[in-house]
Amino acid sequence: MRIIAFYSPKGGVGKTAAAVNTAYLASREGVRTLLWDLDPQGASSFYLAGAERVKGRKLSKLLDGQSPIARFIHEDVYDDLDVIPAHSSFRNFDIKLEQEQDGNTLKELLAPLSEDTSLVILDCPPTLSRLTEQVLEVADKVYVPVVPTWLSLNSWAQLREFVKDKKLGVKKLRPFFSMADRRKHLHRDLLAQPEEALGVPALAAIPYASVVERMGEEGQPLERLAPNTVAAAEFRALWQGIRKDLWSR
Repeated sequence: MRIIAFYSPKGGVGKTAAAVNTAYLASREGVRTLLWDLDPQGASSFYLAGAERVKGRKLSKLLDGQSPIARFIHEDVYDDLDVIPAHSSFRNFDIKLEQEQDGNTLKELLAPLSEDTSLVILDCPPTLSRLTEQVLEVADKVYVPVVPTWLSLNSWAQLREFVKDKKLGVKKLRPFFSMADRRKHLHRDLLAQPEEALGVPALAAIPYASVVERMGEEGQPLERLAPNTVAAAEFRALWQGIRKDLWSR
């Protein structure tokens, strides 16, 4: 079982759209995938199945051992794609993790999935917290959306320093450009020299596009909603890069 996370310390940068589309594209290739929506706002759950179809369960029952993780899973939202939807109680995840002594809570919670799941995708809230640290510890790779602006690049640099300082494995971090608007000079300039801007290669450049916003309106991943768009092609490029990261020899 491989574990990846989509994370950014900044909100509103296209993290959830990337997580949802990656999960769907992986499942389409027969990779048994679980998307865990760790963000209490529940955007992944909404994008995948609409606000009314997928309901989460209280976090306390999972962390207290009252319910196994299997009871939190909604199976086959699409073929080979399961979801653990968010719940408002996930806002207390950090508090619960701080109360644990062994520091392996998230790792232990995920362990029972290894027999039936090939890929776990964690859609993380935009915070620097104990939950963030545990995600960075357990994930094989962490995919970070970066808007091509100086402010977003500064956040990317701060994240790298945080990971280095905590010795969490800076090589796990894999950036990609998100919400790229080629009508803007700065965006075009940064997109033209991605490795210079980020310090490492970018896996993709997801455009700023109204069709991505329609995912929420329609409750569908982009590959189902508008597969022939530039945005859908860039999400496919992102998935191909992730697949190479995880399974190439």
